[in-house]
Amino acid sequence: MKSNTSMVQRLRSRLRSLYDGESADAHRFRYGLLIFDTISIIFIVTTSFIPGNAYVEVADVGFGLVILADFLARLFIVEKPWREFLHPVTWADIASIVSFLAPLAGEQIAFLRVLRTLRLMRSYRLLARLRADFPYFRANEEIIIAGINIAVFLFVMTGLIYATQHATNPAITNYLDALYFAVTALTTTGFGDITLPGTVGRLISVVTMIFGVTLFLGLVRAMLRPHKVRFPCPTCGLLRHDVDAVHCKACGELLNIPNE
Repeated sequence: MKSNTSMVQRLRSRLRSLYDGESADAHRFRYGLLIFDTISIIFIVTTSFIPGNAYVEVADVGFGLVILADFLARLFIVEKPWREFLHPVTWADIASIVSFLAPLAGEQIAFLRVLRTLRLMRSYRLLARLRADFPYFRANEEIIIAGINIAVFLFVMTGLIYATQHATNPAITNYLDALYFAVTALTTTGFGDITLPGTVGRLISVVTMIFGVTLFLGLVRAMLRPHKVRFPCPTCGLLRHDVDAVHCKACGELLNIPNE
């Protein structure tokens, strides 16, 4: 009994070190999750153009098992697993698992998988690692994050449009058609060659335009904002300063910002 308990504790400790630690293995593990999420997104989009077959179903199950293992591991390492079910992304994970492992029951909700990528990108540990490993990311973090937010929003809306329209709307036959409509709605171009009929379709169009334009304006603002460097002021903690700043704008403390 003690041996089993000890084994469980060692497993929990190892998983916590991978998910929350700062070791090289932990960083590689989180990068691996990010790569896996990206591959799963590509898979979902690509298979929307391919008729269902045994190979796709096997791949579905493989992705589903990996997602399920990740989901169970995260529940296993937290002190109060029930709290995880208070987060919407947890339910998106569950929907994604169902869509992969039981395609006939929920294949069209697999696009919710992308929400996990958004959560991963908001992890302060991963962001800190990206800053340390990639100077380009460090110099353009706000633009990259804003671009990712738009990409995630576009993907979710594209998936939602495809899931709700492809069976009844002859103009929406695959993800590309849905993406085309999402982009035209986001930019308020509205060519009119594809429309979403009905109350649900109009609501989706309104949500795409309102929230999409808001995110797009955030990206434009990030692109036009003067470049800043990240360096915590030793006195007041102000994090962003002009590239050539000598003193902190908030408190006047002398700064010693290293050159990159």
